[in-house]
Amino acid sequence: MKKTTLLHGELSHLIATLGHGDALVIADAGLPVPPGTRCIDLALMRGVPSFDQVLQAVLAEMQVERATCALEMEANSPQAAARLADQLGATPLTAVPHTDFKRLSATARAIVRTGEFTPYANVILYSGVVF
Repeated sequence: MKKTTLLHGELSHLIATLGHGDALVIADAGLPVPPGTRCIDLALMRGVPSFDQVLQAVLAEMQVERATCALEMEANSPQAAARLADQLGATPLTAVPHTDFKRLSATARAIVRTGEFTPYANVILYSGVVF
């Protein structure tokens, strides 16, 4: 049995196979998944698992070079935006309009759908390298 934080096999495998610059989206329950984009659906019920829980597990496994969120997150969900910035620490975070965020999500290797019901609780994580 795997010993590290992330136990979900499909998500763990995806992170292990990311290359430098590949994108992974962690999304609230409402973000549309573009046709042809892989969806790892973790949503069980409202709030389960939360965006924060999934982000914490992914960050424990993934080397993140930079991240992108929607501009609307700060205005509509300021507490979620603050928690995101806190969890990312020194990782550069840029904000783009939500329409651009949705367009960028179509280029991701996968979208991980959470049970989060907080508006705009979405982030694109770009894979870095560990050397």
